[in-house]
Amino acid sequence: MSLRLLYLIFVRLCGWLVLLGRSSASKDAELLVLRHEAAVLRRTHPRPRLDWADRANGWGYKRIQGELLKLGHGVGASTIRRVLRALRIPPAPQRRTGTTWRQFLHTQASTMLATDFFHVDCAVTLQRLFVMEIGSRFVHILGITANPDGPWTAQQIRNLLMNLGDRAADFRFLVRDRAGQFTASFDAVLAGAGIEAVKIPPRSPRANAYAERFVLTARTEVTDRMLIFGQRQLQLVLAQYEAHYNGRRPHRSRHLHPPRPDHPVADLTQKQIKRRPVLGGLINEYERAA
Repeated sequence: MSLRLLYLIFVRLCGWLVLLGRSSASKDAELLVLRHEAAVLRRTHPRPRLDWADRANGWGYKRIQGELLKLGHGVGASTIRRVLRALRIPPAPQRRTGTTWRQFLHTQASTMLATDFFHVDCAVTLQRLFVMEIGSRFVHILGITANPDGPWTAQQIRNLLMNLGDRAADFRFLVRDRAGQFTASFDAVLAGAGIEAVKIPPRSPRANAYAERFVLTARTEVTDRMLIFGQRQLQLVLAQYEAHYNGRRPHRSRHLHPPRPDHPVADLTQKQIKRRPVLGGLINEYERAA
């Protein structure tokens, strides 16, 4: 037996002995950390590169016919269509003269809400439901649960409408995806308040871009940078982050103002800057000291 093999066996035995000497709680904590790191790596993995078929999907039959003609190949549009169908490559989407989704969002932003679920990996996977006022970017974190279902989701939207009070009449649409938790009862609660539920197309997260952007922001600034052990801790963390996001965090879409500012007006006569840590210093807020 070689010295190298003996060394590897010795190292492995030492590792086993160390594990035997550790408590069950210590091992569970290490597994939780590793699961969290793996989840973050999966989300931050680069997007897959598009192949030629994906790129060609943006061209119509006439565009492909013209490109081939420049190369000296005279091919009819019907032939191109037949080849693409045989390869199961759908035609490029046609432009419509009506209002686009982007135009609809910009026009109706002040009267729209957007909602989605956001999962957080910890000892058990927790789901949180939130609603964003698109016009102001103000976020309402409605609830946290390990098992969201239709009745729970419908009750959360009832709670939101009660909290909004008279302001609920300012909204006409709520954008949501097609998750099973959004049942007919959920839509009926909204309809009773005069709000229409608008479902995005299947597998089209960009159609709910405002909600998706908040999920990315919250993960980048908070949940990917700390370890969550349970529901109570997550509730405390999100309560602090919600207050920071709505009252103190600058937003580029709002000319670097928070959705609903609660910070004092800067007194330029005061030269000292005060730092206020949020979430144990994970985030810092700054203001001039009085």
